[in-house]
Amino acid sequence: MCETQTDQLEGALADKGYRLTKARRAILQALVTCGGHVSADDLADIVRQDAPFVGRMTVYRTLDLLSELGLIRPVYQGTGAAHYILLTNGHHHHMVCTVCSAVIEFDECVVEEMAQLVGERFDFQVAGHLLEFYGRCPNCR
Repeated sequence: MCETQTDQLEGALADKGYRLTKARRAILQALVTCGGHVSADDLADIVRQDAPFVGRMTVYRTLDLLSELGLIRPVYQGTGAAHYILLTNGHHHHMVCTVCSAVIEFDECVVEEMAQLVGERFDFQVAGHLLEFYGRCPNCR
């Protein structure tokens, strides 16, 4: 059976000893469904559509927990509010247009070797990374 991204997140929480409450399951499912690029307030609105019993503060606390565990990361792209991204396999990559703020995701990872070298040099255990390139998208050139 193929493990879904929601299953992976639930498993990571369980492995760390955290309970998988109905609220946490609803939040994880909504986060995965919307692709992980979402503000806390928008996520709370999405979650409440299917699980009206989940309070906004529960969403905030769960996002904080997931961030502490390295499963998601807040990013700030000039909009003021943090947007949370899923760290698939410990990394996430973007190209951000400096004109229209479009965000293009890509999966190719060329920094794993660099992360290993830097980790060895500074005796640092690298758990993941977020890579962003800034420039102009095809529409803004």
